[in-house]
Amino acid sequence: MDISFSLFLILGFVAVVLLLEGAFVYWNDTKSPEVRRVSQRLRAMSAGGHAEGEGQLYKERVLSNTPALQRLLLRLPRVGQLDRLLQQAGSTSTVSHLLAVSGLLMLGGLVAGLLLRWYWPVTLLVVAGLAVSPLLQLKWKRNKRMHMLEAQLPDAMDLISRAMRAGHAFPSALAMVGSEAQEPVAGEFKITSDEIGFGISIDNALNNLATRMPSPDVRYFVMAVIIQRETGGNLAELLANLAELVRERFKLFAKVRVLAAEGKLSAWILTGLPFCVAAAVQILNPKYLSVLFTDPVGIRMVIGAMVLMAIGIFAMWRIIDIRV
Repeated sequence: MDISFSLFLILGFVAVVLLLEGAFVYWNDTKSPEVRRVSQRLRAMSAGGHAEGEGQLYKERVLSNTPALQRLLLRLPRVGQLDRLLQQAGSTSTVSHLLAVSGLLMLGGLVAGLLLRWYWPVTLLVVAGLAVSPLLQLKWKRNKRMHMLEAQLPDAMDLISRAMRAGHAFPSALAMVGSEAQEPVAGEFKITSDEIGFGISIDNALNNLATRMPSPDVRYFVMAVIIQRETGGNLAELLANLAELVRERFKLFAKVRVLAAEGKLSAWILTGLPFCVAAAVQILNPKYLSVLFTDPVGIRMVIGAMVLMAIGIFAMWRIIDIRV
């Protein structure tokens, strides 16, 4: 009896050890930082789609971790643009995760509207706002990241120029930017260097870079390198001149931002003032604005006012959005 109990303990101990070892091996093969870093780089390298006949291993993007949902998302229109937006924002989430968050927020807004008995126009506005809020946040992150990339691009081109003058080849200079520059420009150039190392041509790798970084300055850089490879010339001097040109463009853009600051402030004030006044009146005298949401004429007036405000916001935005 004692021997049987001892064997049971030993076998139980071995089973627990093997179970823990199996769990660790599974985590190390699927969820470890190394695996996630490699997966993120492979997903990023497939965002461009300019490597026809090259790098087929990396062209299929992971839209969802569930195979059935992956096949369903591939049938949706414009899902590739949403996936590319995730890449440009530097997000590690998948399209399915983004759609799930939007759906949960939309469902939460609808449930809150039904429980609190909001008026249906308010409920629809809240549901629509919550549904698009993850997308708006993603676009905000994309714009912020693009501004950082554009600000770091002149230094990256200077580094490539100095490296080529020191005798390095162009792919080697790209790798130096990926290892020595700051994020996020270092990560993008590192992906381009990896694509070239995996066998994708330089032209396609640079086109992928321009796709992941939809910036005019990046397109100028890509076109300059591709044209120079076809026609010949001093690429190091060309990149140095292009970096100086981009810096001067940023100086001009900063002056334009200063001159347009007053118009932007006026636009924000004119946009927020009606809502702030309405909120103050609702707090001080709730019955004063109730007619706008109970009377049919008041509801039509609110809808007309919102439409006119949307038109005015769009017009002011177009006036103050000065491109350099």
